[in-house]
Amino acid sequence: MKNNGVHEQTVTKVLEALESIRPFLNGDGGDIELIDVEGDKVIVKLHGNCNGCPMSFSTMKLGVENTIKQFAPEIKEVVNVSD
Repeated sequence: MKNNGVHEQTVTKVLEALESIRPFLNGDGGDIELIDVEGDKVIVKLHGNCNGCPMSFSTMKLGVENTIKQFAPEIKEVVNVSD
């Protein structure tokens, strides 16, 4: 049961991180969705203008991944899944 509580705390921190960066993505006509948290890996999906944008790799590494790691240091990897 303890692991489930830790997982829920991690998911909450990741959601808070995504909410903090969502306005920047929305400003460029995009958005982000949390797909899953698997151990120390977060799976997200970029939507709108962010999906397929040439800058999406930089957005993921410099924006999304760094922000998530600030909110949830236990996360080691953030992966974007596409359609």
